[in-house]
Amino acid sequence: MSEAPEIRYAQNGDVAIAYAVEGDGPIDLLFVPGFVGNLDVALSHPALAPFWARLRSFARVIAFDKRGQGLSDRGPYTVEDIAADAVAVLDAAGVERASVLGVSEGGTACTMLAATYPERVSAMALYGAYARIAAADDYPQGLPVQVLDRTWERMIEGWAKPASLAMFAPGSHDDPDLQDFWGRMLRSGVSPSMLRTLGEMYISLDVRPLLPGITAPTLVLWRDGDRLIPPAMTKLMAEEIPGARGVELQGDAHLFFAGDTRRMLDEIEEFFTGRAPAENAERILATVLFADIVDSTRRAVELGDDAWKDVLQRSERTWRREVAREGGTFVKLTGDGALATFDGPSRAARAALAITDAGESMGVQTRVGIHTGECERIGDDVAGIAVHIASRVEGEAPPGGVAATSTVRDLSIGSGLRFGEIGTRALKGVPGEWQLYEVAAAQAADAAS
Repeated sequence: MSEAPEIRYAQNGDVAIAYAVEGDGPIDLLFVPGFVGNLDVALSHPALAPFWARLRSFARVIAFDKRGQGLSDRGPYTVEDIAADAVAVLDAAGVERASVLGVSEGGTACTMLAATYPERVSAMALYGAYARIAAADDYPQGLPVQVLDRTWERMIEGWAKPASLAMFAPGSHDDPDLQDFWGRMLRSGVSPSMLRTLGEMYISLDVRPLLPGITAPTLVLWRDGDRLIPPAMTKLMAEEIPGARGVELQGDAHLFFAGDTRRMLDEIEEFFTGRAPAENAERILATVLFADIVDSTRRAVELGDDAWKDVLQRSERTWRREVAREGGTFVKLTGDGALATFDGPSRAARAALAITDAGESMGVQTRVGIHTGECERIGDDVAGIAVHIASRVEGEAPPGGVAATSTVRDLSIGSGLRFGEIGTRALKGVPGEWQLYEVAAAQAADAAS
């Protein structure tokens, strides 16, 4: 998992709206989510990490949980209320005027925001959005109400189960990592009763009359094979909003972070910044290190808040020092752990051993996982399958130990390090089986033999 976001609250009347601000890019970007959300899950789960990293590379991202969802209070749920909540969040974040990015139902809310509060919206991008979802005599693009009712009942009956993921991301629905995210998001997002309220709102909403009055520059994107929201619905928004630019993308996923997101993000970045993106996701070969304190929750309870805070601060200083000593790059904290990269596996292994030794001296056990592979460097962050693998390898390390893949072992021949077999493991969300090894310094291995 990535580092947990700092949650703040904005007040709109009696309703408290949870929001978070991440990144320090040159523009303020308000992200308005669709369907169901929970900031704790959305901003810390690996499934979304590359998407957020890309947005943060060019923007200061402001995201919030809609009322009745995630960490926000319950309250009357209409598109008008969500737009007003968005304004409250901007006020709380000290933002007078922002670019806005809305996905799916969030696009409908952005439309209301741009039409009702034009002075607060500098530009608007919509993905997989719709002005109305139910069919009508003057709206053949919509879905029959009977179909919507049946779909909604099936979702309520099987709430928070992976099966519904097939509707949102057909090509990725059997990805274990995405299934894990989806279940967490739905369970922590809304209850089945709130889901029914959402269904009633979806069927009745209609913001088509607002489209001709929108003055903000607008980008509208959709995927040509979207099976959840027919492309014709989104195309209509591009046609009805004055001056809007419509862009069709390839793919069948409705989820904004599933499938190939590169062109979508390229279009969004260029639209908001006014410049074509550079090769923003630089591909590099690196050794990735994940470190995490073992049983951190239990240790925090045992030590108490002040002592535990001191342990975390001392641990961070140690992690940064040992990474720097071996010529690595400290990427970020990950809750009670850290992520770093190195240009060589033996350097990463030596830093990992120093980190676990320092943990023992502080009375905590730290486990570390390392893997060498290709990563995507996006700004100051890294993403990609190698990062995911290193995270899973860390979970297989013994308490106080360092686990590595066979790639690390093979590339460390002659380094003086020793590699003892842990065994073959299936890593969640990673194809195939992986041979893992526990790393030890030569002198430690010799002393134990």
